[in-house]
Amino acid sequence: MADRQRVIGVMGGSGVYEIDGLEDATWQEVTTPWGAPSDALLTGRLDGIKMVFLPRHGRGHVHSPSTVNYRANIDSMKQMGVTDLVSVSAVGSFREEMAPGDFVIIDQFIDRTFAREKSFFGTGCVAHVSVAHPVCERLSGLAYEAARATGVTVHKGGTYLAMEGPQFSSIAESRMYRESWGCDVIGMTNMPEAKLAREAEICYASVAMVTDYDSWHPDHGAVQITDILATLKANTAHAKSLVAALPGRLGPHYTPCPYGCDRALEHAIMTAPDKRAPEMIEKLATVAGRVLKG
Repeated sequence: MADRQRVIGVMGGSGVYEIDGLEDATWQEVTTPWGAPSDALLTGRLDGIKMVFLPRHGRGHVHSPSTVNYRANIDSMKQMGVTDLVSVSAVGSFREEMAPGDFVIIDQFIDRTFAREKSFFGTGCVAHVSVAHPVCERLSGLAYEAARATGVTVHKGGTYLAMEGPQFSSIAESRMYRESWGCDVIGMTNMPEAKLAREAEICYASVAMVTDYDSWHPDHGAVQITDILATLKANTAHAKSLVAALPGRLGPHYTPCPYGCDRALEHAIMTAPDKRAPEMIEKLATVAGRVLKG
């Protein structure tokens, strides 16, 4: 594992549909046993390090949060050799100090989604991974440093409430998430993405771009899509600068994750080898082949 070359993946959310400055940039179609990913993957190099970019909603924003094929997206990243995956996404804020235009490096999630496939595993091969610490602390720390270098106001740590959407919150929901549940931001896409990245043994970090105060804030009224789009436009330049700074901070050679993200399946497979369904094992070849071989 110490001899692996680092490959940095970027999952672009609302407003981030490409990476600037890639050398030998190519859009590449990828097929997966879980269906088609959101779009072709943009591959190339930055500072000599391979980069893989996937627009989570597709170019032109054609997929809603509920219809994104999260399993195919993560499988396709794994196929491309991604070792470190940085998610960039738009969120609403529950905290006065996390203002529109700020970035938040997420460290916890509450998953309230209900209409999505959340695991690669199931009947024929059962596995349970830990998501007590759902992001990679090493990668998150480097993403925080990269965000600070852009000049944007960035907050280290925050709890992300993942809602199903596509509608925004009611005032009652927003107040509950903020006051009773202690959440910091709200979004629609980081779950089950983070869980699937853990199952695929990929280091994962979440960079949340605050676009609004959700609907709890008495002085800001209901969320308006026009306001969100204006803030998104301003955030996009900072997000692209952050991505451009990642290769220099991560370096070209991959080293084992000190927090075990790349070994999450080590003791997770529960189904006995002679009881594993061959068709399921075939589908899991990319994300879990390391532990299922033999």
